[in-house]
Amino acid sequence: MDVSALLAAVNNFVWGPVMLALLVGTGIFLTIRLKFLPWRNLGYAIKMVFSKRDKHAGDISPFQSLMTALSATIGTGNIVGVATAMVLGGPGALVWMWIAAAFGLSTKYGESVLAVKYRETNSVGEMAGGPMYAMKNGFHNNFGRILAVLFSVFAVCASFGIGNLTQANSIAAALNSSYGVPTWIIGVILVIAALSVLVRGIRRIGFVSSIIVPTMAAFYIVASTIVIIVNFDAVPAGVAEMFRMAFSFDSVAGGIGGSIVASMLTAMRWGVARGVFSNEAGLGSAPIAAAAARTDHASRQGYVNMTGTFFDTMIICMLTGLVIASSGMLGTVDPNTGKLVSGVQLTILAFSTVFGEYGKLIISVSIALFAFSTILGWEYYGEKALEYLVKARPAIYAYRIFFSLIPFVGATTTLEIVWNFSDTMNGLMIIPNLICLLWLNKDIAEECFQYEKEVVEHEKHGEQIDYVHN
Repeated sequence: MDVSALLAAVNNFVWGPVMLALLVGTGIFLTIRLKFLPWRNLGYAIKMVFSKRDKHAGDISPFQSLMTALSATIGTGNIVGVATAMVLGGPGALVWMWIAAAFGLSTKYGESVLAVKYRETNSVGEMAGGPMYAMKNGFHNNFGRILAVLFSVFAVCASFGIGNLTQANSIAAALNSSYGVPTWIIGVILVIAALSVLVRGIRRIGFVSSIIVPTMAAFYIVASTIVIIVNFDAVPAGVAEMFRMAFSFDSVAGGIGGSIVASMLTAMRWGVARGVFSNEAGLGSAPIAAAAARTDHASRQGYVNMTGTFFDTMIICMLTGLVIASSGMLGTVDPNTGKLVSGVQLTILAFSTVFGEYGKLIISVSIALFAFSTILGWEYYGEKALEYLVKARPAIYAYRIFFSLIPFVGATTTLEIVWNFSDTMNGLMIIPNLICLLWLNKDIAEECFQYEKEVVEHEKHGEQIDYVHN
């Protein structure tokens, strides 16, 4: 078996039905374990995103922490991944993305709570946290330390691939195919832009992310909403078709899906897989950003970072899905290849039904902004994972510079094996993280119930509660 075949086999397992079932199963378990509080307090959580905790320990505000996490999760998966899921899994895949995201709220809450609860202060006074520190400090045994090392190694490897190479390639491919911009020019621009942000660390990343992420999200939401409004006559039938195919054991798409055939299990597999890949609930990446936040209680930041799954999948991915469903483009066959149009080309076709040639511009700009922000967020994840493994500060600064140079390689070359390897590392992060969540579920529940009793019940009645320490 050659390397490519081996990686493909590992990927099929890592992102296959068994692992996805464990992911969703963990979310279901935590949702029940926490008495559905992540669902019941979603409105409260969104309100907390904009609260200020400047006098508490941490490097960046709760809002900047969330934006850093969102910068890594809102990416090409919201544009390309949704379109791919709806072609391979049928329109019903979007419903399963929502279902997975609903339980992913509890997963994201739990891993973020643990990240803040067990975070440490590093040699330069910055917060260091994430699943690796929860494993080390929460397990109190060598098994936890072994899991922490494995998670950190997987995260560092994934940061170069899924968080860098593939993102740079997506930007270069979009701008080159749409407007003929040479890939080397795009690569140089990305390197300069990355260096200007990343060498200055988390405070700079948090500041830039707090500008880029809301701006790009607003731009995409407005453009998507316009398409949906113009094509609104097709929306009710499109939504009905999504739910019909999501729960039908053997279904052929009707008016919105052309000749697409997808069973409930196919819709479930692709919807859950693309949803998890997009919002990263259970992956263990977003909690690394949560640990940097200034907050008075682990549970407060857990709620803040939990909203990332809501914004990413329940808003951005849903809008992409409705744009495609209402456009009539799903099920379109490419006359040149005879295959169904999928991925970015399908999303461009959908937007072009309203914006014409400008649809290509909208998607190209969105991909460029989404993908660049992902590079910023994943650099921080990789840096903190490396910091857990190697304490020497020169190694961290070297990582920042090296990471900033990699986008040029991603923009100008196609490295299939490297991408498959990074995809595998990305998925393998899930295993130690899920073990951590299940092992420390009592810690999560205690933090949740204590915070509900001592803080949430009072703040919902207008009182301002502030803890002196975490």
